Amino acid sequence: MKRPTTKMFRLFAVFIILATLVGSQMVVFAQEPGEDERPPVLTATMKALLADQQSAWDRAPQAATPCVAGMAGSYPCENVDLLAYMPLSTFSASSGNDSWGWTDPLTGKEYALMGLNNGTAFVDITNPESPIYLGKLPTHTVSSSWRDIKVFDNHAFIVSEASNHGMQVFDLTELRNVASPPVTFSETAYYSGFGRAHNIVINEDSGYAYGVGSSTCSGGLHMVNIQTPSSPSFAGCFSADGYTHDAQCVNYVGPDPDHQGQEICFNANEDTLTIVDVTNKAAPLQVSRTGYSNAAYTHQLWTDETQTYLLLDDELDEQSYGYNTRTRVWDISNLDSPQLIGYYSGTTPAIDHNLYIKDGYAYEANYRAGLQILDLSDLANANLSQVGFFDIYPGNNNANFNGAWNVFPYFDSGVVIISGMEQGLFIVRPDLPQPCYDFNGSGAVDVGDISLVTAAWGTDNALYDFNHNGMVDVDDITTIALSWDTSCTA
Repeated sequence: MKRPTTKMFRLFAVFIILATLVGSQMVVFAQEPGEDERPPVLTATMKALLADQQSAWDRAPQAATPCVAGMAGSYPCENVDLLAYMPLSTFSASSGNDSWGWTDPLTGKEYALMGLNNGTAFVDITNPESPIYLGKLPTHTVSSSWRDIKVFDNHAFIVSEASNHGMQVFDLTELRNVASPPVTFSETAYYSGFGRAHNIVINEDSGYAYGVGSSTCSGGLHMVNIQTPSSPSFAGCFSADGYTHDAQCVNYVGPDPDHQGQEICFNANEDTLTIVDVTNKAAPLQVSRTGYSNAAYTHQLWTDETQTYLLLDDELDEQSYGYNTRTRVWDISNLDSPQLIGYYSGTTPAIDHNLYIKDGYAYEANYRAGLQILDLSDLANANLSQVGFFDIYPGNNNANFNGAWNVFPYFDSGVVIISGMEQGLFIVRPDLPQPCYDFNGSGAVDVGDISLVTAAWGTDNALYDFNHNGMVDVDDITTIALSWDTSCTA
């Protein structure tokens, strides 16, 4: 056998170096981890948030306190009771951010998931007046002011602006058997297809997640198949309209016949409402791109239950134009040509951050004004009214980036959680005024009112669609029948 020469050793070394370089280039092409080695690109809102950032408030936990005469302890309120408050010190964190919720399908227990600068906290709120801090999933890399959480199939999916953070996956059923809380949890799975990302969007009906504002896809929709949560896989990109700050993706069942049955993403794209058909992940199609006057920073949005209307918040218009909190109302019955039909002007100049819709109400996290709840019963005319609030930043309602980052209103118990940037976790319960069903003006719900609703059976009459599912049905008739003989003013 021929003995290796010095020249052969050199050729072999060159081959190894070339192979390493080619391999690393292939990895960068597939996952772009090198993107996170660059300095982060801060949007205008991110810079403003950092400029306003305050230290964590040094406050003690607070027990249940009803809202009486406009106050729940030291917190201004209306129709919202405080059930419990857990300061950031509970979680050994210096700042808070996003929040979401999970209900265990096996036990019915409810859990709050709260984003922190250094990880994600998990709290059992089944007894909301005595919450239990179960533990924390640490950040994948380094701390960050930004973290975002969503839930699908009993798993939490977590992203962050932290460098090379990727997407953490955590099996929430681990929360069932925490013997000695709090504990430190470990990731169930990890997705490295992007590094940093600003938000994670999940369509629970399709089993797809969408990383937005990430280091890939020009900051647009980075699509991930999470149908097997422990094994997420890349599914596609939508980059045609650049950076997406947040989105809502749904299996479309709205009134536009041209798009029914498709998977549609409604995107907040910095200065536009951009609607994208993502049914074919390999070839997503931009349906429409619509701007509006005095757009400062299109931040977040949510559709109503019928997917006919959409509420949109612009995060910088209060500062830029001196508006009070402005919630824009869109008619999206034609996805190819959505129409801005009006706006709600709030009672304070606070900045709107995130909002969600449930059972005909909008629940808004409006920074220094805290949780604000809007009645959407006349949404078709863009006529919204405030029916409740809980202010976690009592000092003032100025247009600054402090206070309520997010709210989560989807627990069956009616409990709502609020995550505060400097404060921590608030657990509250709205006690909203009950609607009056006296449509014929008699002063009480009677046979005439029930007849009006019954006559509208099967129609899309919004006045009688009490469950906001797009059609007057048996549930609506049952609702008014149960209100028989209730006295009220029409």
